[in-house]
Amino acid sequence: MNTSLPYSYIAIEGNIGAGKTSLAKIMSTKFNADLALEEFADNTFLPQFYENPERFAFPLEMSFLAERYQQLKSQQELSTAQNNLLISDYIFEKSMLFAQVNLSNHELDLFRRFFMMINQSLKKPELILYLHKSTPALLNNIAKRGRDYEKSIPGEYLDKVTGQYLHHLKHNPSNTVIIVDSDELDFVEDPAHLRYLLELVQNSHPKGIQRIKPDLR
Repeated sequence: MNTSLPYSYIAIEGNIGAGKTSLAKIMSTKFNADLALEEFADNTFLPQFYENPERFAFPLEMSFLAERYQQLKSQQELSTAQNNLLISDYIFEKSMLFAQVNLSNHELDLFRRFFMMINQSLKKPELILYLHKSTPALLNNIAKRGRDYEKSIPGEYLDKVTGQYLHHLKHNPSNTVIIVDSDELDFVEDPAHLRYLLELVQNSHPKGIQRIKPDLR
């Protein structure tokens, strides 16, 4: 495990289009860490959900629940056995947060039962780095990456997802949580912005929540 960090498991989170996957990839290289990236490209329910949310929300959320659990369970066991730092681009609770936005009452109750049965068997990240972006910034990033099935995502939907994330992070302080206002951060193209985030992780302290608005002038 990388001894420069007081963590064995770090999760990068954010709304759709926040840049979490890009940052997780960069950080895994910088910190010589194992990497768990969400596997959504082959999920056939995702394009169908954006076309018909009411019909496909439940199978979509159940499929993501199963895929995330299987991936994290196997990767956590491997990283623990090899004593390696693990970095993921999602938290398992993401399944519950999106379900609360997308599912009706009866569907949500059933989904919650499955979630609770398996959630306790997963290791929780010691650090969650949440990339907070405004809805206009998210929509701009979504448009730039050009996935056809994402083009119809309304801003109101992103607002609801952001609200679920912030409520969860602020009311579950068992982790170290850093919420970074990242509208002005370009850690892919600007080395100074990337260095700022890496140092933020390296200098973070176990337990507690903080929200940071970077000033990189």
